[in-house]
This record gives sequence, structure tokens and C-alpha cells, in this order.
Amino acid sequence: TMAVYQITKKGEPVLREKAKRVPEITKNILKLLDNLKDTLFDANGAGLAAPQIGISKRAVVVNVDDEYIELINPEIIAASGEQTDYEGCLSIPGLIGEVTRAEKVTVKGWNRQGEEIEVTRRGMMARALQHEIDHLDGILYIDKAENIRSVE
Repeated sequence: TMAVYQITKKGEPVLREKAKRVPEITKNILKLLDNLKDTLFDANGAGLAAPQIGISKRAVVVNVDDEYIELINPEIIAASGEQTDYEGCLSIPGLIGEVTRAEKVTVKGWNRQGEEIEVTRRGMMARALQHEIDHLDGILYIDKAENIRSVE
């Protein structure tokens, strides 16, 4: 069954906390990944981090150009180049802003089997990974954005 969660909004303290590392894969962690996926697809977003559904744990899901990636304890281990583009955030509805990020990143983390994996992506997927990993450190895109404006 699908579990779609309320997305936490700017101003809720959990979005500004440093999320806790996941020590091991448990049924609850697998359920968390499933809930993040259901909520992300329901909201039609590019990514979602656990703090955005009120859970201060280091887990993210991203979905860009029909590629879906989920990562536990993700960490950027290499970054290069530069790209500037508009971003929005499901936790900050109605706004977008220009953010400069790395063009290419390599992220290491665990998959749902608890195996350590590395993913290297560029462009939009690299941007989504950086945006979601920021959430785990209590950073919102508006902290880095310029030309913030409202959208309908």
C-alpha cells in the first residue's frame, strides 16, 4: 500500500537539524525508503530527503529523467565543474531561485541491501543529489540561492 506523507515546510525545526546516520538496515529503514518514494512520486518532485517527511535520518531519494536512485548515508566524495540553474523545493512551495552547484558529483552511500555503492552523475541528477544531501545537513537551497522569485 502506498504511504504518502505530509511534506514538512520551511520553519519546521527538523529541516534545520543535522540528520542522524543510519547505523544498519532495518525493516523501518526499508519502510522509510518506500514512504519517501511514494511521497516523492505523489508530489511529482525531483528528490526528497527523510527530514522532509519529518524524519531526521540520513536517507534520500531522487528521480530525474526516469532514473530513480535511493541512498542511505549519502556522502559526496568528488565534485567538479559548475552549473547554475533554477531550483525549487517541495518544502518551500511557490518559490524558485538560482543556485550554483557542481556539474558532476560522485556520491557514496548504501543501497537498500546495505551494500556500499558509488554513483557518478552530472547535470540535473547531480544537482538533485546535491540538493537532497544538503537537506541532511539542515541546508535549504534558499540559503545559497540568488534571484529568488515566486512562481504560480
